[in-house]
Amino acid sequence: MSRRHAAKERVVFPDAKYGSLVVSKFMSCLMYDGKRSAAEEIVYGAFDIVAQKSGKEAIAIFNQAMDNVKPTVEVRSRRVGGATYQVPTEVRAKRQTALAIRWLIAALRARGEKTTQARLAGELLDAAAGRGSAIKKREDTHRMAEANKAFSHYRW
Repeated sequence: MSRRHAAKERVVFPDAKYGSLVVSKFMSCLMYDGKRSAAEEIVYGAFDIVAQKSGKEAIAIFNQAMDNVKPTVEVRSRRVGGATYQVPTEVRAKRQTALAIRWLIAALRARGEKTTQARLAGELLDAAAGRGSAIKKREDTHRMAEANKAFSHYRW
């Protein structure tokens, strides 16, 4: 990693249907081989399923799921002397969003439904309700930070 310059932040355009930057970022992370139209079809199809099953707006369920999955603390490795400590640190807002997106996508790919739309819809509904694999990942991260709270004085 270069110490001279900070990485330039890429411009993310909002998605066409909801005008949300987070949905657009989610589609970009879900996409394989540059196939944006396929990713859009999956996300919007899943949103239709979510709206049908929950009776609420899909974007509200998506935002609720994202908020539930976002971690507030995580552990980072810090080398002091000859030992490596897992030091709990707070997570910046952009990293919270990035981790939530990453965990949701990993969780939906591990699910067993037939189509990716159904998998995404199921994972969003589970995350919005406070259960599911992505929520478990967040709780594990928080538990790890809580267990290593004794090393918080090594924070930098």
